[in-house]
Amino acid sequence: MSTFDVAPEPAVLEDGDSAKRRQILEGARQVFLAEGFDGASMGEIAKAAGVSKGTLYVYFSSKEALFAALTIEKKQSLAEVLFQIDADNPDVRSVLAHLGVSFMSHMGDPEHISSVRMVIGAANKLPELGRMFYEAGPCRGIARLKDYLDRQVQAGRLNIEDTTVAAQHFLDLCQSSVMRRLLFAAGPRPTEDEIRKHVDNALRVFFAAYGPKAASSQQSKA
Repeated sequence: MSTFDVAPEPAVLEDGDSAKRRQILEGARQVFLAEGFDGASMGEIAKAAGVSKGTLYVYFSSKEALFAALTIEKKQSLAEVLFQIDADNPDVRSVLAHLGVSFMSHMGDPEHISSVRMVIGAANKLPELGRMFYEAGPCRGIARLKDYLDRQVQAGRLNIEDTTVAAQHFLDLCQSSVMRRLLFAAGPRPTEDEIRKHVDNALRVFFAAYGPKAASSQQSKA
Protein backbone atom coordinates (compact mmCIF):
# COMPACT_ATOMS: atom_id res chain seq x y z
CA MET A 1 0.00 0.00 0.00
CA SER A 2 1.14 3.55 -0.70
CA THR A 3 2.68 5.56 2.11
CA PHE A 4 -0.21 7.96 1.74
CA ASP A 5 -3.48 6.11 2.02
CA VAL A 6 -5.83 8.69 0.52
CA ALA A 7 -8.96 6.58 0.87
CA PRO A 8 -11.24 7.88 3.62
CA GLU A 9 -12.35 5.73 6.51
CA PRO A 10 -14.78 4.05 6.54
CA ALA A 11 -14.09 2.70 3.08
CA VAL A 12 -17.69 3.00 1.84
CA LEU A 13 -18.84 6.59 1.45
CA GLU A 14 -22.48 7.56 1.81
CA ASP A 15 -23.67 10.84 0.24
CA GLY A 16 -23.28 12.63 3.55
CA ASP A 17 -19.77 11.28 3.94
CA SER A 18 -18.88 12.50 0.45
CA ALA A 19 -20.13 15.99 1.29
CA LYS A 20 -18.18 15.98 4.54
CA ARG A 21 -15.05 14.85 2.74
CA ARG A 22 -15.38 17.69 0.23
CA GLN A 23 -15.88 20.10 3.13
CA ILE A 24 -12.65 18.88 4.71
CA LEU A 25 -10.74 19.10 1.44
CA GLU A 26 -11.88 22.69 0.92
CA GLY A 27 -10.75 23.63 4.42
CA ALA A 28 -7.43 21.90 3.80
CA ARG A 29 -6.98 23.73 0.51
CA GLN A 30 -7.36 27.08 2.24
CA VAL A 31 -4.90 26.23 4.99
CA PHE A 32 -2.29 24.63 2.74
CA LEU A 33 -2.31 27.60 0.36
CA ALA A 34 -2.02 30.05 3.24
CA GLU A 35 0.52 28.20 5.39
CA GLY A 36 2.26 25.77 3.05
CA PHE A 37 2.58 22.06 3.73
CA ASP A 38 5.02 22.35 6.62
CA GLY A 39 3.19 25.23 8.26
CA ALA A 40 -0.26 23.64 8.12
CA SER A 41 -1.58 21.64 11.08
CA MET A 42 -4.46 19.22 11.38
CA GLY A 43 -5.95 21.48 14.05
CA GLU A 44 -6.00 24.48 11.71
CA ILE A 45 -7.44 22.36 8.92
CA ALA A 46 -10.22 21.05 11.17
CA LYS A 47 -11.07 24.60 12.19
CA ALA A 48 -11.11 25.88 8.60
CA ALA A 49 -13.28 22.92 7.55
CA GLY A 50 -15.70 23.39 10.44
CA VAL A 51 -15.21 19.88 11.82
CA SER A 52 -13.65 18.40 14.93
CA LYS A 53 -10.17 16.90 14.85
CA GLY A 54 -11.78 13.56 15.63
CA THR A 55 -13.95 13.81 12.51
CA LEU A 56 -10.95 14.89 10.46
CA TYR A 57 -9.00 11.78 11.48
CA VAL A 58 -11.96 9.55 10.60
CA TYR A 59 -11.52 10.64 6.99
CA PHE A 60 -7.77 11.17 6.78
CA SER A 61 -5.16 9.44 8.91
CA SER A 62 -2.51 12.14 8.55
CA LYS A 63 -1.68 15.52 7.09
CA GLU A 64 0.26 13.75 4.35
CA ALA A 65 -2.76 11.63 3.39
CA LEU A 66 -4.97 14.71 3.30
CA PHE A 67 -2.49 16.65 1.19
CA ALA A 68 -2.15 13.72 -1.22
CA ALA A 69 -5.92 13.39 -1.60
CA LEU A 70 -6.30 17.12 -2.22
CA THR A 71 -3.48 17.13 -4.75
CA ILE A 72 -4.74 14.13 -6.71
CA GLU A 73 -8.36 15.28 -6.78
CA LYS A 74 -7.41 18.78 -7.91
CA LYS A 75 -5.05 17.71 -10.65
CA GLN A 76 -7.33 14.96 -11.97
CA SER A 77 -10.31 17.30 -12.20
CA LEU A 78 -8.21 19.94 -13.98
CA ALA A 79 -6.84 17.38 -16.43
CA GLU A 80 -10.41 16.35 -17.24
CA VAL A 81 -11.42 19.97 -17.90
CA LEU A 82 -8.30 21.23 -19.67
CA PHE A 83 -7.75 18.25 -21.94
CA GLN A 84 -11.24 17.73 -23.35
CA ILE A 85 -10.10 17.18 -26.92
CA ASP A 86 -12.42 16.33 -29.79
CA ALA A 87 -10.63 13.33 -31.19
CA ASP A 88 -12.58 13.53 -34.47
CA ASN A 89 -11.83 17.20 -35.21
CA PRO A 90 -9.48 17.25 -38.23
CA ASP A 91 -8.47 20.91 -37.71
CA VAL A 92 -5.32 20.17 -35.73
CA ARG A 93 -4.17 23.78 -35.51
CA SER A 94 -7.53 24.91 -34.13
CA VAL A 95 -7.64 22.08 -31.57
CA LEU A 96 -4.12 22.75 -30.37
CA ALA A 97 -4.68 26.51 -30.27
CA HIS A 98 -7.75 26.08 -28.07
CA LEU A 99 -5.91 23.63 -25.82
CA GLY A 100 -2.87 25.89 -25.57
CA VAL A 101 -4.88 28.95 -24.52
CA SER A 102 -6.88 26.94 -21.97
CA PHE A 103 -3.70 25.32 -20.63
CA MET A 104 -1.82 28.61 -20.31
CA SER A 105 -4.75 30.38 -18.69
CA HIS A 106 -4.77 27.74 -15.97
CA MET A 107 -1.00 27.63 -15.59
CA GLY A 108 -0.96 31.35 -14.87
CA ASP A 109 -3.63 31.14 -12.18
CA PRO A 110 -2.13 32.36 -8.86
CA GLU A 111 -3.66 29.44 -6.93
CA HIS A 112 -2.07 26.97 -9.34
CA ILE A 113 1.32 28.63 -8.97
CA SER A 114 0.98 28.47 -5.19
CA SER A 115 0.08 24.78 -5.40
CA VAL A 116 3.10 23.98 -7.57
CA ARG A 117 5.43 25.82 -5.21
CA MET A 118 3.92 23.99 -2.26
CA VAL A 119 4.34 20.56 -3.87
CA ILE A 120 7.93 21.33 -4.88
CA GLY A 121 8.68 22.40 -1.33
CA ALA A 122 7.17 19.23 0.13
CA ALA A 123 8.57 16.85 -2.49
CA ASN A 124 12.13 17.03 -1.19
CA LYS A 125 11.04 15.52 2.12
CA LEU A 126 8.10 13.55 0.75
CA PRO A 127 8.97 12.60 -2.85
CA GLU A 128 5.86 10.45 -3.21
CA LEU A 129 3.75 13.59 -3.05
CA GLY A 130 5.64 14.99 -6.02
CA ARG A 131 5.12 11.78 -7.95
CA MET A 132 1.40 11.79 -7.20
CA PHE A 133 1.07 15.42 -8.31
CA TYR A 134 2.93 14.71 -11.55
CA GLU A 135 1.03 11.54 -12.39
CA ALA A 136 -2.40 12.98 -11.57
CA GLY A 137 -1.96 16.12 -13.67
CA PRO A 138 0.87 16.44 -16.22
CA CYS A 139 1.04 12.74 -17.09
CA ARG A 140 -2.71 12.48 -17.57
CA GLY A 141 -2.79 15.58 -19.75
CA ILE A 142 0.10 14.38 -21.89
CA ALA A 143 -1.59 11.00 -22.36
CA ARG A 144 -4.81 12.64 -23.58
CA LEU A 145 -2.96 14.85 -26.03
CA LYS A 146 -0.92 11.86 -27.21
CA ASP A 147 -4.12 9.98 -28.08
CA TYR A 148 -5.27 12.88 -30.23
CA LEU A 149 -1.89 13.21 -31.95
CA ASP A 150 -1.88 9.45 -32.67
CA ARG A 151 -5.13 9.81 -34.62
CA GLN A 152 -3.80 12.78 -36.57
CA VAL A 153 -0.63 10.89 -37.48
CA GLN A 154 -2.74 7.97 -38.70
CA ALA A 155 -4.77 10.40 -40.82
CA GLY A 156 -1.60 11.85 -42.34
CA ARG A 157 -2.10 15.32 -40.88
CA LEU A 158 1.04 15.15 -38.76
CA ASN A 159 4.41 13.45 -39.04
CA ILE A 160 5.48 12.35 -35.56
CA GLU A 161 7.73 9.49 -34.55
CA ASP A 162 7.01 9.68 -30.80
CA THR A 163 3.66 11.27 -29.97
CA THR A 164 4.32 11.25 -26.22
CA VAL A 165 7.40 13.39 -26.75
CA ALA A 166 5.52 15.62 -29.20
CA ALA A 167 2.70 16.15 -26.70
CA GLN A 168 5.23 17.17 -24.06
CA HIS A 169 6.98 19.43 -26.57
CA PHE A 170 3.78 21.32 -27.36
CA LEU A 171 2.88 21.93 -23.72
CA ASP A 172 6.45 22.97 -22.91
CA LEU A 173 6.49 25.34 -25.88
CA CYS A 174 3.26 26.93 -24.64
CA GLN A 175 4.64 27.45 -21.16
CA SER A 176 7.97 28.67 -22.44
CA SER A 177 9.49 31.11 -19.95
CA VAL A 178 6.12 32.09 -18.46
CA MET A 179 5.96 29.30 -15.88
CA ARG A 180 9.50 29.94 -14.65
CA ARG A 181 8.75 33.64 -14.37
CA LEU A 182 5.67 33.01 -12.29
CA LEU A 183 7.25 30.37 -10.05
CA PHE A 184 9.98 32.82 -9.12
CA ALA A 185 7.51 35.72 -8.75
CA ALA A 186 9.55 37.55 -11.39
CA GLY A 187 6.61 39.06 -13.23
CA PRO A 188 2.83 39.36 -13.47
CA ARG A 189 0.31 36.83 -14.68
CA PRO A 190 0.31 36.76 -18.50
CA THR A 191 -2.37 38.76 -20.28
CA GLU A 192 -4.70 37.20 -22.85
CA ASP A 193 -2.63 38.77 -25.63
CA GLU A 194 0.58 37.36 -24.16
CA ILE A 195 -0.97 33.92 -23.84
CA ARG A 196 -2.13 33.94 -27.45
CA LYS A 197 1.30 35.10 -28.58
CA HIS A 198 3.01 32.26 -26.72
CA VAL A 199 0.53 29.72 -28.12
CA ASP A 200 0.96 31.07 -31.67
CA ASN A 201 4.74 30.74 -31.33
CA ALA A 202 4.31 27.22 -29.95
CA LEU A 203 2.13 26.25 -32.91
CA ARG A 204 4.65 27.67 -35.37
CA VAL A 205 7.49 25.61 -33.92
CA PHE A 206 5.33 22.52 -33.45
CA PHE A 207 4.13 22.41 -37.06
CA ALA A 208 7.62 23.19 -38.37
CA ALA A 209 8.79 20.05 -36.58
CA TYR A 210 5.79 17.77 -36.90
CA GLY A 211 3.65 19.07 -39.76
CA PRO A 212 3.25 17.12 -43.02
CA LYS A 213 5.31 19.74 -44.88
CA ALA A 214 8.29 18.87 -42.68
CA ALA A 215 7.97 15.25 -43.79
CA SER A 216 7.77 16.22 -47.49
CA SER A 217 10.84 18.45 -47.16
CA GLN A 218 12.85 15.68 -45.53
CA GLN A 219 11.83 13.18 -48.22
CA SER A 220 12.78 15.57 -51.05
CA LYS A 221 16.24 16.10 -49.55
CA ALA A 222 16.72 12.35 -49.35
